[in-house]
Amino acid sequence: MAVQEQVFGFFIPTVTLMGIGAYKEIGNQIKVLGGTKPFICTDKGITGAGIADQIAEVIKTECGVDPVIFDGTHPNPTDNNVHEGYDVYTSEGCDLIISLGGGSAHDCGKGIGIIATNGGNIRDYEGVDKSSKAMPPFIAVNTTAGTASEMTRFCIITDTSRKVKMAIVDWRVTPNVAIDDPLLMVGMPPALTAATGMDALTHAVEAYVSTLATPVTDACALKAIELVASYLRAAVANGGDMEARDKMCYAQYLAGMAFNNASLGHVHAMAHQLGGFYDLPHGVCNAILLPHVSRFNLIAKMDRFADIAVAMGENIEGLSTRAAAEMALEAIGTLSADIGIPSGLKELGVSKDDLPIMAENAQKDACGLTNPRCPTLEDVIDIYKNAL
Repeated sequence: MAVQEQVFGFFIPTVTLMGIGAYKEIGNQIKVLGGTKPFICTDKGITGAGIADQIAEVIKTECGVDPVIFDGTHPNPTDNNVHEGYDVYTSEGCDLIISLGGGSAHDCGKGIGIIATNGGNIRDYEGVDKSSKAMPPFIAVNTTAGTASEMTRFCIITDTSRKVKMAIVDWRVTPNVAIDDPLLMVGMPPALTAATGMDALTHAVEAYVSTLATPVTDACALKAIELVASYLRAAVANGGDMEARDKMCYAQYLAGMAFNNASLGHVHAMAHQLGGFYDLPHGVCNAILLPHVSRFNLIAKMDRFADIAVAMGENIEGLSTRAAAEMALEAIGTLSADIGIPSGLKELGVSKDDLPIMAENAQKDACGLTNPRCPTLEDVIDIYKNAL
């Protein structure tokens, strides 16, 4: 059968450093990139935990400079956070950005980077490839195993005027260097470990059933699913389990490689609205929505959901494709329950009255473009209702 002419891209950082002690290489990477006044974009949790000072000390020792630390990032970074950070970046004369933390810090740092070289308002860059100039040299130091924002071309920023999470998808916001060191993740509390781990699983599942999936992204997605299923419970149960932390580093990075190139689906399109409307944790929203959106998508990619069941360790021998696919949904639900994810959106304070406007906004989200089944507005409202 002839294949329709179509070109697929593959985007990753130029350099990725992984493994125990990788963060100690940051000074050398600053030198390689030619930075003389580093700017660290992070949040108050990271500064409170002493991690920002830990990184700053490495930079001072290796490069002989004190970095500027901006810790004004919110858990769901806003347009205001971006512009506040940009003001500090410019007033201090910085020339290199280091995002330090999870997805929030990375996304805020990317937003600052876009404005630093392209100007305007961060709202101008919602959509795909809207920037025209490269960001300043950018190093993303990761402290969570979930978002993979340290290596993607995605930047999610809340527009406070509309209460909407903007999806900025732009190859120019891919960091030059990504650093994933499990030593920086040991202190993550169980709830955050669980939420970010389910975020990684969602990335992998959505990328695997995406309409833009390729053999390259498939390989990344399936291995990520396998690793999450094998190690997330252990990482939640014992944050000091270095094998589990290390394997979750790889899991979330592989999932990032998958969705950075195959994109996502309606789990993210819908979760973004919950984050923008209620300021809820992204990973938790994804975890709650994943089984419900997957059930809606089942008829479009039944064979692929059967593959997901196998990757999650389920025995599908002798089962029909549909029965095997159903096992994937059960396995996702069991994993969520085991690690303490809330059972429904109602527990998070979501009101039925807000579902229509969130569904309307979800239909406009760029992540929904590659969902394997095309939902109507009513379909999206029903999925939200089922997830309550």
